[in-house]
Amino acid sequence: MCLITFLPEGIEPDAEALVAGADCNPDGHGYAIVDGDRLLVERGLDAHELVEGFLTARRAHPAGAALFHSRLATHGVINTANCHPFRLGADRRTVMAHNGILPHDVRPKKGERRSDSRIAAERYLPRLGSLQMLSVRHEIERWMGTGNKMVLLTADPAFDSTAYLLNEQSGFWVDGAWYSNLNFVDASGPWRPERERDVWACLRCDGPVGETGLCLQCGYCQFCGGYAPSCECWDHLDTWSA
Repeated sequence: MCLITFLPEGIEPDAEALVAGADCNPDGHGYAIVDGDRLLVERGLDAHELVEGFLTARRAHPAGAALFHSRLATHGVINTANCHPFRLGADRRTVMAHNGILPHDVRPKKGERRSDSRIAAERYLPRLGSLQMLSVRHEIERWMGTGNKMVLLTADPAFDSTAYLLNEQSGFWVDGAWYSNLNFVDASGPWRPERERDVWACLRCDGPVGETGLCLQCGYCQFCGGYAPSCECWDHLDTWSA
């Protein structure tokens, strides 16, 4: 499932949200912060160390865009090499973090230790052309589908922005920060009252939500941000009807 927390320039992280996201997605963590012409990147398996490191680094470098990622492994082994964010190809100035399950093109074959996200970053995405081109980013969105979300951070001056959110509409903005899903809603925070209020109403269409968390009207999953029948959380096929 995973969780991406994206912070635009000048936005501070919510520590409770980071901890809650790490608890729900315990298989590795990492962050990146744009600091002028360079990226500050750290990854590892210790949630406390990475969250504290990110909070400290963000206080020291508040001006650039930033992201924090917590992983729930679906493909690939659990190790630091499979922690997000990933360098795009050989480019040290651009990284990618992903939430979702990518198409079969990049899913690891038997014996492959890399995750689908890592394969996409190292092999698939660099072949598509420059990600500074809107057409390329739109092609990635079409390829991976609306249930997948991706954040790109770059310190490359050739790009017209330092941050790009792919399938932004499938995530959630809360107090200036963007979250790729709401699988951390049990923590206290500004999202909790809204979440409790909307427990029977879809966050996307206000339709009725079944006990599984899938909207019975549009099929949107309130937890992972995917859609039936490809939601990451449950097998809803027997309970969902359009």
